[in-house]
Amino acid sequence: MEGTTRRQRIRRRGRDRAADLAETLRKCWYHLRLSVRHPKRVPTWDAVVLTAASPEQARLYEWQLRRARRMGRISPATVTLSVPDPDGARIGSGAATLHALHALARHLMCSSVGSNGENGNAPSSTSFGWLNIEIDASTMVNCMAKKHILLLHAGGDSKRVPWANPMGKVFLPLPYLAGDDPDGPVPLLFDHILAISSSARQAFKNEGGIFIMTGDVLPCFDASSMILPDDTSCIITVPITLDIASNHGVVVASKTGLMNESFSLSLVENLLQKPKLEELEESQAIGEDGRVLLDTGMSLYEDLVAAWVPAKHEWLKSRPLGNELINGLGSQKMLSYCAYNLSFLHFGTSSEVLDHLGVFDSAFVGRRHLCSIPETTLCDIAASAIILSSKISPGVSVGEDSLVYDSSLSGGVQIGSQSVVVGVNIQGRTEDGTSRSPNSFILPDRHCLWEVPLVGRAGKVVVYCGLHDNPKISLAADGTFCGKPWKKILHDLGIQGMELWSSPGTSDQCLWNAKVFPILPHFDMLDIALWHMGLSSHNNEIMLSIWRSSSRVSLEELHRAIDFEQLCLATSDHQANLAAGIANACLKFGLLGRNLFQLCAEILQKETAGINICKDFLKLCPDHQAHYPEVLPRSRGYQVQVDLLRACGEEKLACAMEPKVWAAVAQETASAVKYGYSDHLLGAPEINIPAVYLENNLNGSIEIPFHPKRVRVELPVRIDFVGGWSDTPPWSLERLGCVLNMAISLDSSLPIGAAMVTTASKGIVILDDAGNQLHIEDPALVSPPFNKDDPFRLVKSALLVTGIIHDKILLAAGLLIRTWANVPRGSGLGTSSILAAAVVKGLLQLMETDESNENVAGLVLVLEQIMGTGGGWQDQIGGLYRGIKFTSSFPGKQLRLQVIPLIASSKLRLELEQRLLVVFTGQVRLAHQVLQKVVTRYLRRDNLLITSIKRLAALAKLGREALMNGDIDELGEIMLEAWRLHQELDPYCSNEFVDRLFGFADKFCCGYKLVGAGGGGFALLLAKDGDNAMRLRKLLEESQEFDVKVYNWSICF
Repeated sequence: MEGTTRRQRIRRRGRDRAADLAETLRKCWYHLRLSVRHPKRVPTWDAVVLTAASPEQARLYEWQLRRARRMGRISPATVTLSVPDPDGARIGSGAATLHALHALARHLMCSSVGSNGENGNAPSSTSFGWLNIEIDASTMVNCMAKKHILLLHAGGDSKRVPWANPMGKVFLPLPYLAGDDPDGPVPLLFDHILAISSSARQAFKNEGGIFIMTGDVLPCFDASSMILPDDTSCIITVPITLDIASNHGVVVASKTGLMNESFSLSLVENLLQKPKLEELEESQAIGEDGRVLLDTGMSLYEDLVAAWVPAKHEWLKSRPLGNELINGLGSQKMLSYCAYNLSFLHFGTSSEVLDHLGVFDSAFVGRRHLCSIPETTLCDIAASAIILSSKISPGVSVGEDSLVYDSSLSGGVQIGSQSVVVGVNIQGRTEDGTSRSPNSFILPDRHCLWEVPLVGRAGKVVVYCGLHDNPKISLAADGTFCGKPWKKILHDLGIQGMELWSSPGTSDQCLWNAKVFPILPHFDMLDIALWHMGLSSHNNEIMLSIWRSSSRVSLEELHRAIDFEQLCLATSDHQANLAAGIANACLKFGLLGRNLFQLCAEILQKETAGINICKDFLKLCPDHQAHYPEVLPRSRGYQVQVDLLRACGEEKLACAMEPKVWAAVAQETASAVKYGYSDHLLGAPEINIPAVYLENNLNGSIEIPFHPKRVRVELPVRIDFVGGWSDTPPWSLERLGCVLNMAISLDSSLPIGAAMVTTASKGIVILDDAGNQLHIEDPALVSPPFNKDDPFRLVKSALLVTGIIHDKILLAAGLLIRTWANVPRGSGLGTSSILAAAVVKGLLQLMETDESNENVAGLVLVLEQIMGTGGGWQDQIGGLYRGIKFTSSFPGKQLRLQVIPLIASSKLRLELEQRLLVVFTGQVRLAHQVLQKVVTRYLRRDNLLITSIKRLAALAKLGREALMNGDIDELGEIMLEAWRLHQELDPYCSNEFVDRLFGFADKFCCGYKLVGAGGGGFALLLAKDGDNAMRLRKLLEESQEFDVKVYNWSICF
């Protein structure tokens, strides 16, 4: 029982850690996407610089940087640069930092010259021509002073993660949160580093600075909240246990400084490298909690840092340029920013990589992503195995906790548990086309297998080792190969040391420089691999003879001879083929549930061939719609055609197709509402007029008598707490929608209304509160589409959806309609929809037909589609139903709404009215501009958007519970998350003014957001208490910076 309880605690801690990491990473990714999509609001890096070991590796990194930019990870305005060590020499991280900054300055100067027209042939980043440009120190300082630079050290050999050596360890696959974007490329460690660093960029504000990270560490924390000192350097640290500290750098910081519950900022007193316990105790590095401060790698490197730490000056004097560094930098100080909640994920060894993937559940780690896997009865793939960007054929087995990436496996391949397979292509046939045995290749447990293309050679070299092999450990120190000591390998296989190493000293003999990997035909290399692993069924002498007669290379030689261009091309083609297979299956067998727009972006990596693939897909569209007419929404089918046309380069045809998308959405909305507008547009219904009137009227002897009628409808506006977008078609026609909103009066009045009176003269006259007037002589001529600038299209649409233009009331009379909305234009308070509800309700009252709120709400939903503005049901529900309510919509043949009024106590009502400020920002917004972008993303099945709207609907339920429990503070937290999700849906739902307003109000509030679709209009500021509300209101009303108006309001019951 005790053991079971302990395991449960461990699992619970793992789930809690995964939840914390997921929350932190999602916030960082939110910052990253926002900074790329709207850099004016959320500033991004001016430059992203990677260090590389060689010009060849630098070109691979440039390809990866272009990939990141294409995928929206790096802003188009950001300069990207990969800087190789000079002349192929390994200069160390400290020198590489200075070299990279110098190279960036030269590149910026060169680009500046080219952009000014003085030198139109500025060299590209991949030509490295900027390395030859001379620049003096003062020019460099002036060029870089106000720049915000992310510098990432990625130029190592990846000796302890050798399978990541070809791609660079910083670009190893890391499918954290991969499920958030299932049709996108596999997330890489680099992508997550960009997300973390994006938050760090916010901490720099408008001051220039350099943020330095290392390519094998993911420091998970909210870096946007960092406190960075002015005009000095700061090293990011985290408390860590002594066992971990012994393998890393340790910072000894002053016990005094700026401290709170989440961080401390203090002076660095000493630096220790992989210290033993005695050194930690002697340096007083161990804190009261028994932990020490770990150097996370987000700083300058040791030689440079030592210049700022007086305790290191003696050591530094013995180093090259040590005295110069002390003289130039010694007067400055180094500070430690210790982030208590930082999770330090180090990817230093192959086993660490698998550990960081295996410890979390599938909700956090995507275990199947952009892959092709047959049905479970045809292969054996462990549930915990991670298959990324790979094609698995029938007959393949993959064991528990293994990683398969960028590979194609068939022919009875068996992969053991806790193994790594990267870039491998095993087709299950020999080069002459003959079949191999069912178990053609077995990779044992805890092994790594990868393939490397070499410059000047066809095909790839098969490379392998044990999971725990450390290529740096020598033969003399009991180094291993394929999990066995080298001495046993040599003895069992009959290999002589001189056949592997040219140097006689065993202290220098290790896996890194062992010429052990043969260059042979592909399946012969696999046979040799099995032989090395002790699994070969062939005679040892035969295998030894084949191995000895082959050309052989070491890991070190492979590192210098990788054909990076071929590596990039093969990866692009492989990913494009996988995406094409997924898209083809979606079109042939599915209901278009995948994001074909995103898949096409991957397919187009094949360029001309990719366009031809997309053209073939385009031909499938008519057949697909014919096969699934009852279950596939036409709007989705048309959107797929639009996306495929754009992928084929047919922009004009795509634009011509787009109106069909919106017409389909309108028709689908109408069909889901009880009374579709098509009934009134396609044919006028019969009007029930007594026969006597018809007979007399035909003889001209009598007219239908005129009976005057008057109607007046006044409605409140609505403010929405959470759930908006889940009410909007086509989402609400296909998925559950939930909204929490409230009807309010402004300045003690109901601000929206419509008045109607029948007139003796025929025709319809419409007046609005802007002084516009329209006379319609023949109402039967009213028909869509309406001009977007027509001020009367709302009333015209109401005439259509209610059917009054065909009603008997207009046979005997005319009609005067007057409308008003005493709120600012673009308020976000649902004004247009609520005004439409007032007009529709008034017309239905005149017609003496169903004027129920439910019927009116449905007709307004159709009305907005006719108008061309789109929109959901929450606005009219918010105005038609009084008080606070939680509304759900249930999709089906007929859309069903359920409105649940929240019974609020007088105490809750009073507290809400005291704490909630309703503020007009003065920023005019138009909801339909935001709406069209969001609806298009939904029709494309953008999973990030779908996930966000699902969460908004879930938050509406939580908000209802919070209000019913009287927990207004929790409601504030829900509003904040909702506001973040709205910005995820569209970054232009806010602007710099609104950001400043919310930043100003933050210390007074527990929550805030813009109402409606955002972009301007009204803001809700939920203060921490009544006193804070009064203080904030006074400050806003007296502010010269914020020209806003705080309205008096009350809940409308």
